[in-house]
Amino acid sequence: NGKTTTVRLIASILGRKGLRVGMTSTDGVYIDNERIDTGDCSGPKSARNVLFHPDVDAAVLETARGGVLREGLGFDRCDVAVVTNIGKGDHLGLSYISTVEDLSVVKRVIVQNVKPDTGVAVLNAADPMVARMGDSCPGKVIFFACDRNHPVMAMHRARGKRIIYLDGDAIVAAEGNFSERIELKDIPVTAGGAIGFQIENAMAATAAGWALGLPWAVIRAGLANFINDAASAPGRFNRFNYRGATLFADYGHNPDAIAALVAAIDNLPATPGSQRAVVISGAGDRRDEDIRQQTEILGEAFDRVVLYQDQCQRGRADGEVLGLLRQGLEKASRTKDVCEIRGEFLAIDAALEELKAGDLCLILVDQVEEALAHIAKRVAEAQ
Repeated sequence: NGKTTTVRLIASILGRKGLRVGMTSTDGVYIDNERIDTGDCSGPKSARNVLFHPDVDAAVLETARGGVLREGLGFDRCDVAVVTNIGKGDHLGLSYISTVEDLSVVKRVIVQNVKPDTGVAVLNAADPMVARMGDSCPGKVIFFACDRNHPVMAMHRARGKRIIYLDGDAIVAAEGNFSERIELKDIPVTAGGAIGFQIENAMAATAAGWALGLPWAVIRAGLANFINDAASAPGRFNRFNYRGATLFADYGHNPDAIAALVAAIDNLPATPGSQRAVVISGAGDRRDEDIRQQTEILGEAFDRVVLYQDQCQRGRADGEVLGLLRQGLEKASRTKDVCEIRGEFLAIDAALEELKAGDLCLILVDQVEEALAHIAKRVAEAQ
């Protein structure tokens, strides 16, 4: 989780250096902030398109497991490899990748292909699977984690190597006697530190800039100028105001992402007596337990749940995904109101109709751009 946002943050930092950045992600291919291809472009073909482009000075490539399994990497060596997390995994059960250990082996490929000696791997020290990848890196390693006292962080720091951690209201980059602080209030994507998973993404991006030897003024400017809205980071915790209610739209689609979103929402101020609603479907190509677990988490945090089924069930029978989502809510401690709707946009509309001023609604979108456009239309109509 967090790959696309971290890619965009790194691209923003490189752009502040004055470089023409080529970027691939699950949102498309971008050359110097102009999108030249759409759809999921996180594979090696898109990476090669960026690397061969004559106008590109620096490439930031989202590298998804599917492309690695099909074709390998779109490059021979990278200056910096970033692995945000493995967690409980995603897409397990597909392409013979059945465990988080299997998934870790696939993700580790980019770490194994950093430039020997001069290349750097940026790794999440708090994720055991990711931290272990440091042993496979032919270059250097920068570890990041919120807790500077985490054993992996403490050992790395004691060896005089680079770490990035959270200290109060700032992230800190440290190496030996050197340290650099960047206040969270100067990193808009973190909402002043309220959104924990965005702090981690910002730490990873900061580490990448540091690894490339960029000036700290450039890194700060790149973080400060990145705004996490539907235009710059579609489907990544985009915020809207609707008749006094707060909407968040996100593409989170696995238990780790759902848990991170709930933690972020719990950190936001709530209006007394307000209600929380969530709109969710499930991807049919995920395991049964992964689909159920998403609503198990949401059932502890939301008063109303709107379940929807879209047209693409990815091999599941009609109503099967909805049934698994319902099962996850059977023991919900907070959710009292559950409804089922066929169609993503109809489900969004149903949730919006029930909202009152001060309420909060999390919309877990499937058709990202279409759903965001639909939400923006409804918001404009309500003004």
